[in-house]
This record gives sequence, C-alpha cells and structure tokens, in this order.
Amino acid sequence: MTPRRLTSPERVVFEDAGITKGDVAAYYAVVSRWMLPGVVGRPLSLLRCPDGAGASCFFQKHHADSLGAGVHSITLDEASGTGEYLYIDDVDGLLDLVQMNTLEFHPWGSRTNDVEHPDRLVFDLDPDEGIAWSAVKSAARDIRDRLADVKLRSWVRLSGGKGLHVVVPVRPKADWAQTKAFCENFAGQLVAETPKRFVATASKAAREGRIFIDWLRNTRGATSVASWSLRARAGAPVCMPLSWEELAQVRKPSAYDMRKAARRADSLKEDPWEGFSRVRQIIPAN
Repeated sequence: MTPRRLTSPERVVFEDAGITKGDVAAYYAVVSRWMLPGVVGRPLSLLRCPDGAGASCFFQKHHADSLGAGVHSITLDEASGTGEYLYIDDVDGLLDLVQMNTLEFHPWGSRTNDVEHPDRLVFDLDPDEGIAWSAVKSAARDIRDRLADVKLRSWVRLSGGKGLHVVVPVRPKADWAQTKAFCENFAGQLVAETPKRFVATASKAAREGRIFIDWLRNTRGATSVASWSLRARAGAPVCMPLSWEELAQVRKPSAYDMRKAARRADSLKEDPWEGFSRVRQIIPAN
C-alpha cells in the first residue's frame, strides 16, 4: 500500500542509513495495523522534513488542504480565538502525510470527539547524560509500581531517543486541569521521596545526574510521539511499544531502527500493548 501519490520516492531521507522517501512510505504501510489505533481520531502535530532528517525540519499542527484528501480538520479553541487542527481516520491519511514529508507523528492525549477529556497519560523519562540504561529501566518499573498502587495499570515504550515512556490509558472523565494536577502531584511525590534520582522540572541544570519525569505531556495541546513513529534522528530510530517483560531484554534505548521495527511489525502475533484499549480505569482524585 502506497500513497495515492508519492513524489520523489528515491529521495534519500536518512542519509546515514540510506533510507529513501519510498522506504519511509513502505515502513508506515507495514506498521499501520499496529500504529493507527494510537493516532486516528486525535489532533496531531507533525514533524515534517522536506529535505531529510539531517536538514531543517518543522512542526505543524494546523490543517492545510495541501496535506491531502485523507487529512481532515477540526476547529479547536486556542489561547486567542480558534484554529483548524489536523487529524486522520485511516491509513490513507497516514500515507498522505508521509507524502508531505512527515517523519514523526505526535498525537494529543485526547480524541477529536472529546477533546477536553484525555484518555491517556504519558510520563516521559528523560535521563541525564551518563545515567545507565539499566537505571532508566528500573525507574520505569518503579513508576509502573507506584501507578499500580493507585489502581492504574500502565504500559511502556522506547521513546526513540534515550529514554522511556510510561503510558496510562484512562476513561475520558477528568478534564485537562484535573489531569494536569494529578500528573504534577504524582511526579512531585516521586521527586520528594527520591530527589537524587528524579527531577520534575525542565531546567537543564536541575537534571544533572537525574532522570527528568516530563509530566507536562499531560496538558491541553501537548503531544507525545506515537508508538511506531520514526524519529528524525541519525539511524532512523523508532518509538517502540513493548511489553514489560520485553523491556528486561532490551539492551539499549535505540534498540529499534526502521528496518528492525518493520520486521517486528510483520512478525507480531499480538499487540505488545494487548489490553491497553480495553482498560476502564479512571484518574484518582487528589
């Protein structure tokens, strides 16, 4: 399956890996079965790279007719007035965006049919330089266990960078303010208990020797990179969903590049996040 139009399929997108635009389109077609549940029907921000991953890229969140017939618009409130945001419904929309040089897909934590009530939380663990990968994995497991203490089941994925995401599906009951308050409080408690291990502020200086818990992904308009999305970085790494059992066997954060991810998608018998969409849990009151 390819886009209705794919111009310049031979153009190199990841120069170090020899990956072309045609290869990127083929990749997204292969992984679409697993990827689409996390991106369809959600406002999206895109990272578009017209001149390849090593050149100038830009984020886009507003709709444009030039994006293709499979890409739709939704009017959302902004700080001042309204804006036309974009979303897709199917693989045609996904591949239309690839045609427009999209490499990364970043969905909202809520759906277009209920934008003001998120249905997933993301805790993004971003370690400082020098922190061992084993320590990052241990931190993710500890966050999983702490979430379980408040009756929230979670799943894990490689961010495609140097860290991990702990992702929590919830029923869309709490609004954004309530969601933000819960996530800020949860991260703050972790920092208070182990201040030499975690930090919850974005300050680079404060992160020294620690793991930054980015809870701000859980605010209105914020996004987090989608499972199975490429990252516009050297080697074409992928944001890869894993089972908690699989995490133990992963020896480095960059374990999956595009080609390895495509092979995984093609051979999977079940979703590593099996059960994710069926969970009916709610954010506890603070």
